[in-house]
This record gives sequence, structure tokens and C-alpha cells, in this order.
Amino acid sequence: MRWSFVGIRTAAVAAVAVTGAGLAIAPASAASQHVGNGVSYMKPFNASDANKAAHGHGGGGGGGTTSNNLYYHGGVNGIGVETAPKVYLVFWGSQWGTRGSDKSGNDTFTGDPTGEAGIIESFYKAAGNTAWLSSVAQYCQGVPSGSGTSTCTVAANKASDGVTFGSSWYDDSAPAPSRAGQSQLASEALKAISHFPGINLATEQIVVATPHGFDPSGFGTQYCAWHSSASTGSAYLAYTNLPYMTDGGTSCGANFNQLGPNAGITIVGGHEMAETITDQIPNGGWLDTNGAENGDKCAWITTNNPGASASVSLNGQLFPVQSLWSNAISGCAGT
Repeated sequence: MRWSFVGIRTAAVAAVAVTGAGLAIAPASAASQHVGNGVSYMKPFNASDANKAAHGHGGGGGGGTTSNNLYYHGGVNGIGVETAPKVYLVFWGSQWGTRGSDKSGNDTFTGDPTGEAGIIESFYKAAGNTAWLSSVAQYCQGVPSGSGTSTCTVAANKASDGVTFGSSWYDDSAPAPSRAGQSQLASEALKAISHFPGINLATEQIVVATPHGFDPSGFGTQYCAWHSSASTGSAYLAYTNLPYMTDGGTSCGANFNQLGPNAGITIVGGHEMAETITDQIPNGGWLDTNGAENGDKCAWITTNNPGASASVSLNGQLFPVQSLWSNAISGCAGT
């Protein structure tokens, strides 16, 4: 089940469309409002919820009926999906420590005990044009609200599975706040725009990664990560709050399905990336009748069930990932 809330839209460049420092939580039915500036987040692992998903309740698992499928919610300012997705990564806060790089050119930091920076960066570089992500290409924008994927006939309007990695920025200008709220995270994402020349807000996204021990408010109890949007002038920036995932332990994917202590980093990171591709400005993209996105419907499916999270090859590298909802099979695909 997905929970969501809606913020207040502003037009000023320095202002952000948020509800405040904390999470004002409403039930999943709030997603039926289907307007921009919602917060769409991944719930922590719960064995009962995972069992329901694995057996198709609420549309999860390996198969279902077309009534469980996603449908288009009309877009926001004409935007519903990312037709040319690119991920930009922000390491927020001087607590990350001294910056370096590994032999593959991925970021390393002295304040990163589990190597999350390099893991998520290498994942973003490898995820594009893979069987795991291919299901996103059936969704589109530019069709009437309420449409299903059969209406997605214009190639230029389709979401792309060819996501690429843009670049990273280390914002060590000050320590990241302890238990940052939504307004602070949105402000950091907006600040990052100037450090990514050429970013196309119409189809690209920023991920804000917070340091070990300085996790945002609600992490590990209310959510593992979330994605939202912030307004800048007349445009919107799609961004993700990606906490230091191993701080969440088993609630956020550590050793999930025996995939290792760092499994949650890419399970959760992939979940949010794929959802942003298909619902760029929540909740104007592709959701089901309960407000669930393509990642929600397949989250935390346990081993020996259709669509279970697994380690898959992404352009020759193995990463733990969850499956993603496909209207084409009315079920979870990719693992």
C-alpha cells in the first residue's frame, strides 16, 4: 500500500512545494487526488504485507487481472513519464567525509562505512536498457486521463528504459541536518540544479543521498525512501530522498531474500528510480486504483513467490532488485 500527501504549489524559484519539515501522513486513498507535489514513498518491509503481495492481494505477485493494472492520471503540466530519463546524484552533507573514487570511477567517501555511494552510483550506470527495467517502456504520456497502456502508440511519448547516469555532486558546504524534513530535502534538490548544467527538468531526476547516521525524519519506520517534486518557476523538479539505507537494517532490505547486508541499497534505489520514470510528478503518471505505482505493487516479495526480489544481471553486473509491475502481463516482471 502506498501512502501519499500533497503539498502547496508555489511559483517562486527559491520556494518549494512542500507541507513542512515533517511527514503529514494520510492513507493511500489520498493518492486519488492525483495532483502534483505528492510524496510517494516505499514502505519498510513487513512480513504480512509481503505475503499479501506475493499472493496477488492488491495486485502484487506474478499475475493478476487487468483490473489491478496501472492507468494514466493525466500528467502535470503535460508531464507524466520520463521519455529520456537521466539520474543525477547528490551526496548531501560534510559527514560523508573525504571524497575519492574507485577503479571504476564511482564515488567513495571516508564517512561511508558500507560503500553505499559506489554501490548506488554503479547501479544507476548499469540499469539502462536491461530486461529488468524494460517494463517501463509500455507506459506513456500525452493520452487521456484514465487510459491504459493500449493507448500508448506514439513512441516519442513513451517512458524509456534507457536511463543514463548524469553526474554526482558532493555538497560538503555544511553538515546535513539530523532528521531532515521534506522542505529541507526539496531545498537541497533545488540547490543542486545549478551544479548539473544542462539538466532537463522535463524528463530527468535528482537523487539526494544523506549520510550515515543522519537519516531524514521517518526513515526506517514510515518509509525507506520516497520521491516527490519541487516547483521552480513554472517547472517541476523530480527528486528522490534516498537515506543511508543500511541504517534501516532489515526494515529497508538488509539481507532481504538472503541477498546480502547491502541488498536494500539497490532494491530501494531501483524502486524509486523506476517509479519516477513512470510517475515523474506524483501523482500524475501511472498508478492503480489504490494509488500504487509500478514499484509498490511488487515491493518486498519473498523468495519462492512469483516476482520475488532477486539478484539480476544489469549489463554484466549483478545487483539485488525487486520486480516491477507490467500491465502487459498484469503482474510483476524483471526478476
